[in-house]
Amino acid sequence: MSRFNDIKEQCYEANMKLPQLGLVIYTFGNVSAADRNEGVFAIKPSGVPYEELSPKDMVIVDFDNKLIEGKMRASSDTKTHAYLYKLWESIGGISHTHSTYSVAWAQAQKDIPIFGTTHADHLTTDIPCAQAMSDELIKGDYEYNTGIQISECFKDKNLDPREVEMVLVGNHGPFTWGKDADKAVYNSKVLEELAKMAYLTLQINPKAPTLKDALIQKHYDRKHGTDAYYGQK
Repeated sequence: MSRFNDIKEQCYEANMKLPQLGLVIYTFGNVSAADRNEGVFAIKPSGVPYEELSPKDMVIVDFDNKLIEGKMRASSDTKTHAYLYKLWESIGGISHTHSTYSVAWAQAQKDIPIFGTTHADHLTTDIPCAQAMSDELIKGDYEYNTGIQISECFKDKNLDPREVEMVLVGNHGPFTWGKDADKAVYNSKVLEELAKMAYLTLQINPKAPTLKDALIQKHYDRKHGTDAYYGQK
């Protein structure tokens, strides 16, 4: 029995939620689940249909992208996951999808504005879109450099990955993360809904104002602040 069975199971269950939530089709997308004590993560194998997957198929890789366990090739995005795990020690799960509205904003190379309280329930800023990758980085170690693309976006915009758990990669698509793989998938679905809501808002009123600061802070704090009162204790 593999000592990585727990994170393989977590990874498998999280990946299976992507098609269930309508976030992927065919073999699109991937989720990983990290074990910080072991210094490794489990990730979906590349190009395998979701209905053919099982927990034992999940591939184990360390944060330097070294294969630790697995018979199949890991997701093509594995180097991006490894980069982010190594850079941001607070995260325990990463999700990458090609969901329609999130990708549309990424292809438009636009941040998603904070228009309403649904958005503010989850974060207090626009959802950032990293600039399109330079030709130099594209010609290099592309998937590793996608991690650089994301981290540079957060540095340039002075964002904390513990507070903003999602990003759009320009011309590519969304990456989300969280304390574990389940939270990363949750954030993928939230991001897709926020992207859809923002798109529809601009169709109805192209000059729609963004949410005022008082409402942003009120809605964020009631779920995340020290005096939060949303939900059950």
